[in-house]
Amino acid sequence: MPLIIEATGVAKAFGATKALAGVDLSVPEGSIVGLLGPNGAGKTTLVRVIATLLKPDAGQVRVAGHDALTDPHAVRTVIGLAGQFAAVDESLTGRENVEIVGRLYQLSKAEARKRAAEVLERLKLTEAADRSVRTYSGGMRRRLDLGASLIGRARVLILDEPTTGLDPATRNDLWDFMHDMVREGTTILLTTQYMEEADMLADSIVVIDRGKEIAKGTSDQLKERLGGDVLDIKVKNPADLVRVAELLRPLGKPQIAERTGRVTVAVKDRVAGLLLAANAIQDAAIELDDLGVHRPSLDDVFLTLTGHDAAESEAIAAPRPGRAGRRGKAA
Repeated sequence: MPLIIEATGVAKAFGATKALAGVDLSVPEGSIVGLLGPNGAGKTTLVRVIATLLKPDAGQVRVAGHDALTDPHAVRTVIGLAGQFAAVDESLTGRENVEIVGRLYQLSKAEARKRAAEVLERLKLTEAADRSVRTYSGGMRRRLDLGASLIGRARVLILDEPTTGLDPATRNDLWDFMHDMVREGTTILLTTQYMEEADMLADSIVVIDRGKEIAKGTSDQLKERLGGDVLDIKVKNPADLVRVAELLRPLGKPQIAERTGRVTVAVKDRVAGLLLAANAIQDAAIELDDLGVHRPSLDDVFLTLTGHDAAESEAIAAPRPGRAGRRGKAA
């Protein structure tokens, strides 16, 4: 498939902090590409560069054939963006918020009204559509923000952690909506902290850490990098995490997830690995809550590549003030 987003050698620094250190990204048209990485890895910075909200210090970015540096307006005519924070006007109703964005996309009043109704229904906001947004809950505001980014039916939709704060049912509805949009020709660049979401949606995945790409491929290809199954141990006492990791070193490179009190290690022989671990831990008189072997998941890949799990990376990151809006045709 032809590429609709091509980013090459993108670098961006904020003072002494290198947010991006020469990232490459290729997104085929009509696909969903997942951009994964711990908080602070550079995901949002890369998204903002692609969306023309930031100028990179170096590198090139093309979207649908348009140069993001020399012709940002042309890029904005083909993209939609939903940032990490809901960008809605509390003084308006939900319906008015979505319809105004439709008008900014240069839709007629009738078409904007029609599409707004479709989006609000799909995201289960119809009953609240004519209420002031200041009465909405946080989850409702998030859904409304996503609806506004969807109304333009842009060729490229950039979603920066779009389902954070949504309940499971609404998240599943949004996933279905995204699949429908791709079938209709939209390309989606998705950043997420939910490994299940990336596994479910993404045709291909790019993992970045410390401003650099560290892995890419399909979900299955990334899982195959672990070279076998995953031995998973949950300790009863968190103080024993390091001791258990040392006992598992003969099997490979153990990874510690402090948040969940687990130690994992990739093993080529599940039976031999399980026996070695069980005997070593029993000899050391370490109490466990769980011990088992499972097929690799994206969580295991993320932990192995970055050194901590996705939920832990989110929890340890400092909150970032401000909010990212959306850009469309009239931007």
